[in-house]
Amino acid sequence: MFTGIIEAEGTIKDIVHDNSNYHITISSPITHELKIDQSVAHDGVCLTVVAIDGSNYTVTAIRETLEKTNLKGWKTGNTVNLERAMKLGDRLDGHIVQGHVDQTGICQSVEEAGGSWYFTFGYDATLSNITIEKGSITVNGVSLTVVNSKADAFSVAIIPFTYEHTNFKNIKPGSVINLEFDVIGKYVARLQALRN
Repeated sequence: MFTGIIEAEGTIKDIVHDNSNYHITISSPITHELKIDQSVAHDGVCLTVVAIDGSNYTVTAIRETLEKTNLKGWKTGNTVNLERAMKLGDRLDGHIVQGHVDQTGICQSVEEAGGSWYFTFGYDATLSNITIEKGSITVNGVSLTVVNSKADAFSVAIIPFTYEHTNFKNIKPGSVINLEFDVIGKYVARLQALRN
């Protein structure tokens, strides 16, 4: 389980294709704190550390992950948002994040707002995921509050700290991003659907 509070950015050093799997090697400032078999969220995608070599570590993404996330578009040199799994007893500064991406979305616009930014993202509403005004959403692993909720789009307001310390600074109109919708909202929507 994660909180959506990003610890660091990592840089993709290498991607090796192995049948339908991708072995992704990442350099990060938290590598020395990692261990084999540890879960780390990468742009919101929970992946297991399978190897460590100095300041680099490697994770493996399988076909299921590649089909449901933006990982298939990653390239050497890209930066990714990193968060280790939360410790039991830690503060939950963001919201409950599972590291299980529901779908991808596309950045529709970026609007500068006098020192902050509004990012608007569209997504496929036929997959039954929803947002609500002032509800929680995870974009590339970052816990955020929804503004301007619509049936197939929403906006988030990004403060300078988040902009500078995550890969939000690299998101432009047309960028494909990972979305994890609020887990509590997903359960409520599922229960409501079962009652109808």
